[in-house]
Amino acid sequence: MSKLKVFLKPKEEFRLKDGENFVYSNEIDKLEGDIKSGEIASVYSSRGEFIGKEFLNTNSKIFVRILSRKDVDLDKNFFKKLIKEANDSRIDLGFDNSYRLFFSEADGIPGLIIDKYDNYLVIQISSYGIDQRKQMFVDIMVELFNPKGIYERSDLPSRSKEGLEQFKGVLYGDVPDEIIIYENHIKLAIDVKNGQKTGTFLDQKANHYAIKSYVKNKDVLDCFSHIGGFALHAASFGAKEVLALDISKDATLQIEKNAKLNGFSNVKTEVCDVFDKLREFNKENRKFDVIVLDPPAFVKKKEDIKKAYQGYKEINLQAMKMLRSGGYLITCSCSHYMYPELFLEMIADATLDSNRKVQMIDFKIQDADHPVLFSADASLYLKYVVVKVSDHA
Repeated sequence: MSKLKVFLKPKEEFRLKDGENFVYSNEIDKLEGDIKSGEIASVYSSRGEFIGKEFLNTNSKIFVRILSRKDVDLDKNFFKKLIKEANDSRIDLGFDNSYRLFFSEADGIPGLIIDKYDNYLVIQISSYGIDQRKQMFVDIMVELFNPKGIYERSDLPSRSKEGLEQFKGVLYGDVPDEIIIYENHIKLAIDVKNGQKTGTFLDQKANHYAIKSYVKNKDVLDCFSHIGGFALHAASFGAKEVLALDISKDATLQIEKNAKLNGFSNVKTEVCDVFDKLREFNKENRKFDVIVLDPPAFVKKKEDIKKAYQGYKEINLQAMKMLRSGGYLITCSCSHYMYPELFLEMIADATLDSNRKVQMIDFKIQDADHPVLFSADASLYLKYVVVKVSDHA
């Protein structure tokens, strides 16, 4: 085991004592011992006070990612315990068929995501130290869960910042090209090898179900529909007609396939640029009772916030204008940097320009299998807001 020690500059330990996990290269005063990426290091304050243990990566601005605040062995048993505890908490919360089993630093291991799709597991690695121990994590998952197969979806551009290449492939057993899962009561055909994220978005399950309150006998427009989470749930809850829009032909074909899988005949799809389609619908004076906006992340770095704000405002304003009086807008953002207060400010801004009465009636975040760690603000990223839009009296 490496005897590497990392000493911080004066006062740099305060942020870490407040619960943050990342130590950046410009916060380090000196290193002692065998300096090698992937090795275990102990972090100390400038006064020699022990802060925590973690993996070192000299290739990254995030020089170390703290894994434990105690001077313990970061061995297989350590990680196995964390993964088991995370899964046990999901089971306690009622998750069963498909869910996020492990959520990176929010569950105690920065750079590791594990998603469960029926009897298969998909792993995503964004940390050099975790990548160096990949087989150990595969062994842990096999011992704990006995899956039929484990697939890796580490095809992340951000891996280059860790000195890692993008990778995807089977790590254990056999993984089919398509897996049938249940999201709530809906059957979904999932492509874990080429689909979004690790196969699909697992963070909106409860929010998809919550559409039940708004859609019975209604005309529903689902924008940026992906494989139809909102659209299919709306159809199942008695929507009169659902139109799902997405720029991806593959996504719309998957929606149609999943609609057929569930026996829904009230779902239509259209391949289009959603921004253009919303403007077109407004020119045609086309109206809906319920509109869902669940776009991809418009902002991935702070410098893009202003531009993203305008993009969010435009689609929300267009949607507000298209709703029949008394209709509902369900609007979401998965952009971490679009902080909750900024997202609500954007909705209020769009409200003023819409010249309509807008009442917020619900606010949610991501599903409970994506827990939020207060000291890791990036773990709170999803916002789900429902507003009722009416004509002024």
